[in-house]
Amino acid sequence: MVSVSNPERRYVISFGCPDRTGIIARISGFLAEHGGWIVEAAYHTDPDTGWFFTRQVVRADSLPFDAAELRSRFADVAESLSAESSWQVSDTGERRRAVILVSKAGHCLYDLLGRVASGELDVDVAAVIGNHESLGDITRAHGIPFHHVPFPAGDAAAKAPAFAEVRKLVDEHDPHAVVLARFMQVLPPDLCEAWAGRALNIHHSFLPSFVGARPYHQAHARGVKLIGATCHYVTADLDAGPIVDQDVIRVDHGDSVEDLVRKGRDIEKVTLARGLRWHLEGRVLVHGNRTVVF
Repeated sequence: MVSVSNPERRYVISFGCPDRTGIIARISGFLAEHGGWIVEAAYHTDPDTGWFFTRQVVRADSLPFDAAELRSRFADVAESLSAESSWQVSDTGERRRAVILVSKAGHCLYDLLGRVASGELDVDVAAVIGNHESLGDITRAHGIPFHHVPFPAGDAAAKAPAFAEVRKLVDEHDPHAVVLARFMQVLPPDLCEAWAGRALNIHHSFLPSFVGARPYHQAHARGVKLIGATCHYVTADLDAGPIVDQDVIRVDHGDSVEDLVRKGRDIEKVTLARGLRWHLEGRVLVHGNRTVVF
C-alpha cells in the first residue's frame, strides 16, 4: 500500500457507459470504501444515445494506494458498468508531455510556447517537428529540441518516408498530446490510428463550414459576419474528427481577406490552447464522433 502525501495531487477518473440507475452510487461507494475524498464531480446524460458520462477528481492523499493500483481496482467497477474501453484514471502528479508539429505559420506555436514558459499551460513540450526550418530558432530559444523533416511534393507514397520519420520522432517521447499547430500536411490513416485520441488539430475555420484549403477566402466570398476556429481530434476523415472547442469573432463587410486572416489567427491561438488544456486535464470524453467536455 502506498500513501501519497501531497494534498494538491489528484487522481482523475473519467468514462462513459450505458445510462442506468445506480451508476453514481457505484462510483461513490467504491471510492468511499477506500476513503476517497471527491473534490470535483461532473455528470452528463445524453438522451439521444442513452449514455452516461462522468469525470471524478479525488484527492490522491485520501487513498491508501497509488494511481496504478486505483486503475487496477477500478477496472472491476468499469466492467460492471459496461464502460467504454477508453475509460481512464490519470494522475496529476505525472507530468504531461506534448510534441508539436508545425509548418511555416508560427502564431499558434508562439502562443503555446509563451503559455508554457509562463506556467499558464502545465505541460512539457518534448520536441517541435517542422516540415520547414523557419520555426527552429524560436523553438530552440525556449530550450526545446527542433527537428526539421522535409516533405517532398507529390502524392502520399512520396511523403511516406517523411511521415515515418515524424512518427519515429514523436513516439520516442510517448506524448500525451500530439499538437498540429498549423501543420500543413494531412496525416496518413496509420498515424491517425496510432495517435487516436491524442492528436489535436486547429482548423482555421468554424467547422463543418468552409472545410479544406483557404477557408478565409471562402468565408470572404460568402460575406460572412462571423469567422471562427475549431480544435478537433485528428481522424482519417479530413477535418471531420470529434470537436473539442470552437470560438468565433465578428467581422463585417469592410474587412478584407487579410483582416479576416489576422482576426482569425487570434481565435486560432485561444481555441487551440484551450482545447489542449482540456485534453491534458482529462476533461474531454469522446463518444463516436461527439465529445463531452467537462
